[in-house]
Amino acid sequence: MLSMRLLTDVTPLRENPAFRRLWLGTMLSRTGSAMTTFAVTLQVYDMTSSTAAVGGIAVATLLPMVLIALPGGSLADRFDRRRLVLVMTVLAAAVSGLLFGYAALRVDWVWPLYGLVVMSSGISAISAPAATTFIPRLVGPEQRAAAMALNRIIFQVMLIAGPALAGVIAAGIGVKGCYLVDTATFAGALWGVGRLPAMPPEPAGGRGGAAGGRRLSGLALTLEGLSFIGRSRVLAGAFLADVNATFFGLPTSLFPAINAERFGGDPRTLGLFGTAIGVGGLVSAVFAGPLRHISRHGLGMLCCVAVWGAGFAMFAVAPWLWLTLLALGLAGLADTFTVVLRGMIVQAETPEEFRGRVNAADYLVGAGGGELGSLEAGLVGSLTTPAISALCGGLLTVAGAIVIGAAVPGFRRYRGPAPTGREAEPRPAAEPESGQEPEPESRQEPVSGQETETESGPVPELDPELAGRGGQ
Repeated sequence: MLSMRLLTDVTPLRENPAFRRLWLGTMLSRTGSAMTTFAVTLQVYDMTSSTAAVGGIAVATLLPMVLIALPGGSLADRFDRRRLVLVMTVLAAAVSGLLFGYAALRVDWVWPLYGLVVMSSGISAISAPAATTFIPRLVGPEQRAAAMALNRIIFQVMLIAGPALAGVIAAGIGVKGCYLVDTATFAGALWGVGRLPAMPPEPAGGRGGAAGGRRLSGLALTLEGLSFIGRSRVLAGAFLADVNATFFGLPTSLFPAINAERFGGDPRTLGLFGTAIGVGGLVSAVFAGPLRHISRHGLGMLCCVAVWGAGFAMFAVAPWLWLTLLALGLAGLADTFTVVLRGMIVQAETPEEFRGRVNAADYLVGAGGGELGSLEAGLVGSLTTPAISALCGGLLTVAGAIVIGAAVPGFRRYRGPAPTGREAEPRPAAEPESGQEPEPESRQEPVSGQETETESGPVPELDPELAGRGGQ
């Protein structure tokens, strides 16, 4: 009985064929995307031997993300989300094909790589917010918590299998092999999404999408979504905590340099770095059952962010490979709990008519913060040393979690529904900003009796998602 309470519920996979196809197809596609993320990082470092140049990948990913993600979320609240994701998937496969072609040419110009990363990031900024709306439409409220935990397993499997396979392939036939495999794996995404029913956005229940019976423009929809987020200290606190974690505590641009300095630069060892994060995350994703019984979601998320930062601080000073991988595994374990708790908060506080836009902001925070963090770590590493950059980032992440908890007490005190099997305790409403009306409690839907909804996926995804902790 104890093991059943610890393990993630797989009922959605057993009972929902549409969810099962989407889950399997997404896992295959995202594993290929992880291989491309690994290959681009290695290719840029091999061309330049510069951590700053590797950090430049973050700039190429972040710029289109910032410009496109929020308007892309508005598209997801206006058009059929399934069709939108299908079109973007075809375009993403084409970009991976172009990466394969460029690698086959063996040209040492880094700018075309940056350009292709810009294209990939822009595509993901549109598809990811739309894709995160699928699960709340496919499964009932009683299964959403399990479905979101299963969705997190995809990300962890991707982190394990993607870098490990990419390291072996890159060592054998070069990075072009990684790009070719990624292009082929998009077939999984097309299969999983293509067999879904139509996913038009549901009409707003008097709050979003229209004002006075008029159809809002894309800009007005985006501003409306930002205004909604700004009124909720709980959402703002969750996003701020995640930015703190990804900006200071995600030194992926330093991985090639640290691998070269300590372990001889073997691509297979570099692949183990990402794999270690994935293994830690997979362990916590599989044994995510206890999260259903945590009611203090805000405090729990802050604690997990602090553990994440401590893991990377340990990574920065670890002299042996086994300790390096253990530290990365600890960070991955904390990351899964952070993302799941953030998802529970976001879904509980977001009505259906705002899901596309709030998910777009969530994607931008998760992936965009990671890209800025990669750039920051690369620049600091080029001015000091990679180890100093990673150590300072990890310690600042821990400090930032403490500061956010003190500065945003409404988020720190935020409680979800009471644990299953116990009477729900009254939870304080999110504190409204001055002059604003309190957010209605009716937005929150119970899951599995007393549990909250969880986030639908990024994905963040590193497609750009991968660049950000969880992000394509």
